[in-house]
Amino acid sequence: MTDVTVPTSINRKAWLGLMAVLPLVLLVAMDGSILYLAMPHITSALRPTADQALWILDIYGFVVGSLLIAFGNLGDRYGRLKVIMIGAVIFGVGSLGAAFSQSPLMLIAARALMGLGGATLLPSGLAIVSALFPDPRMRAQAIGIFAATFAAGFAIGPLIGGTLLRQFEWGVVFLINVPVLVAFLIAAPLLLREVHSTTYGRIDPASLLLSCVGILLFTWSLKAVAAEGFTAKQSAGGILGIIALALFLGRQTRIDYPLLDLSLFRDRIFSIAIMTGLLSLVVWSAASYLSGIYLQTVLGFDVFTTALLTLPGAIVLTVTCVGTARIVERIGRKAALVATHLLISAGVFILLLTSTESGVSAFISSTMIAGIGYGLSFSLVAEVAVSAVPAERAGAAGSIAETSNELGNALGITLLGSLAALSFRLLGPGVAGTLNETLDHAGIAPGVAAQAKEAFLTGLHIAAGIGGLLTLIVGVIAWLWLPRKLPE
Repeated sequence: MTDVTVPTSINRKAWLGLMAVLPLVLLVAMDGSILYLAMPHITSALRPTADQALWILDIYGFVVGSLLIAFGNLGDRYGRLKVIMIGAVIFGVGSLGAAFSQSPLMLIAARALMGLGGATLLPSGLAIVSALFPDPRMRAQAIGIFAATFAAGFAIGPLIGGTLLRQFEWGVVFLINVPVLVAFLIAAPLLLREVHSTTYGRIDPASLLLSCVGILLFTWSLKAVAAEGFTAKQSAGGILGIIALALFLGRQTRIDYPLLDLSLFRDRIFSIAIMTGLLSLVVWSAASYLSGIYLQTVLGFDVFTTALLTLPGAIVLTVTCVGTARIVERIGRKAALVATHLLISAGVFILLLTSTESGVSAFISSTMIAGIGYGLSFSLVAEVAVSAVPAERAGAAGSIAETSNELGNALGITLLGSLAALSFRLLGPGVAGTLNETLDHAGIAPGVAAQAKEAFLTGLHIAAGIGGLLTLIVGVIAWLWLPRKLPE
């Protein structure tokens, strides 16, 4: 009988390799949650306009979302390890630039550079981890740890950010990336091996250009409407963005190696899974961003207390990620997918109970209930999407699932965040474009400050109401549309 046991030395090196990748996973997850917490400090220090504040938050996600599939192709062709190491260097340079930014435009450019590097980190990291563990059982354990680490980043990000922001300037939330990246660059060549694919296709430059231009112009147009209203320049940008996206989608049906394989969306299970991943991140990012401002600027909590208030929901999210397999085993994939939407919807609807005087209990309840839904989504979406398509198309399905998450994270702030910004512009006192700018204005009267807080809260309620309604609608569609038993 042949002994197929993997040698202990190989096992040990594989687990050490996993340990080398996990800090990067933690870093990417923490980056978003820390930044939402730091935004009031950044706004006060750099005085960005409402439009610039939204770009600071979501330019990273748009760059990542635009390049994710293309960089996955590059990794397959030239080696995932090479690509992730180059990406780590770029991410580190961008982090340094962000930490020492002296203007909103400089910070936006640095965040875009971080996005360029970030497009390599998660997908290449996951591919490398998968290759480290040839045994399916051990590979499943490693990928579970990978997903749980990502969720844990959301949990500890606000707490670490709150602690650091108590002692240091806002730039520290970017500066902490650098030592982690340096450690990875030292350890990676020793502990990780190169991963290639023999099935890669060529990258289509026209598709890449159209997707980037289309996404950026269209979202800039939405932001400009929220900040300044309709103008000829804003309308032209929006129309050009829509045309570029339409040309991109049309081109994907005609070329041999599309960046986005639209034929996969013919499968209703795949479509619902991708919609779940996109929408859950849309709601999560908008709620996190607006709630962070609400707790600090409307209710007046300091940054560390705000971080502590976010902890219960983040812990629930992490525990749910770890326990998703057992939940699915008990209730089934379809019920878990539907529950994702219903729980997120119920959670964000609770934010409607907040006021300018109180709202802590509503916020904590909201994040804990929605956190279960987010945890299910983070762990379930890619698995359902990949299992819904033929094995030879699993790579394309996984890339689309990852892209939907990144775009959802950015679109939440663009769509719902811009809606909240528009509400503030229309209902606020007209002193400045954002709540922080208004309250920082010299000699502001108490009545004007109260009006500004009410206007912001109305924007938060509108964003939460629409986000909750959308997730509820998709949950009902999933229940009616999906077959009773989803493929394993």
